[in-house]
Amino acid sequence: MKNNKLSKVICIIPARGGSKGIKNKNLMKVNKKPLIFYPINSAKKSKVCDYIYVSTDSKKIANVAKSYGASVPFLRKKKYSQDFTTTEATLKNALLEVENFLNTKFDICVFLTCTNIFRKIEWITEAVEILKKNKDIDSAFSVQLLYKHFWHYKNKKLKKILPWMKNYTSRQIAPKLYREDTGLACATRAKFWRSGKRIGKKVKLIINNDPYTSIDIHSKADLKIANFIVKELKNNKEFIE
Repeated sequence: MKNNKLSKVICIIPARGGSKGIKNKNLMKVNKKPLIFYPINSAKKSKVCDYIYVSTDSKKIANVAKSYGASVPFLRKKKYSQDFTTTEATLKNALLEVENFLNTKFDICVFLTCTNIFRKIEWITEAVEILKKNKDIDSAFSVQLLYKHFWHYKNKKLKKILPWMKNYTSRQIAPKLYREDTGLACATRAKFWRSGKRIGKKVKLIINNDPYTSIDIHSKADLKIANFIVKELKNNKEFIE
């Protein structure tokens, strides 16, 4: 395989044809555009992705993705298109197959999803630039800053997740929590994807406080909410084209 000295960046967008919540989910429309449009458009506008690949098992999704400028040189194998196929397995398979097809190796991988559409282009650009400028960072990705108390079952008993959550305090002085939103923007060195890991150990967070980033479209209700938000943001080109 060829190895270029300059960092080569691939953006991989998973878009499986089968979906349980909504049939043909990735082709459902928000603001008159299918969900598959949004990550492709964001990757193109970021101007940091050398190759934009949509990993799908659907010919219909493939054709729509191509019409918006993505590459789909082959369809995803059924083995990697099952309900319980992990994102990590999908990304690893997609990267290896594209590298084999193109006879090249990428240095940095960008992960974007179709169901998280309220992203800012600058998050993608920043994530890639962080890795290009600092060789010690493995991954950079979007997170949302929040203050909430979380519970979980431990030994069949409900408990607060962290010790500081035993007491309530002002949100202004409380410890900070960061919700991982890699589907909005995530850049990772390719070696981690090749080993089946979405992110590395040394990470850099791209922190946002945008409430819209919590919308992850998997149901008809999510679609309605997304379309409503788009109307509210119609003059805000940071999020929606």
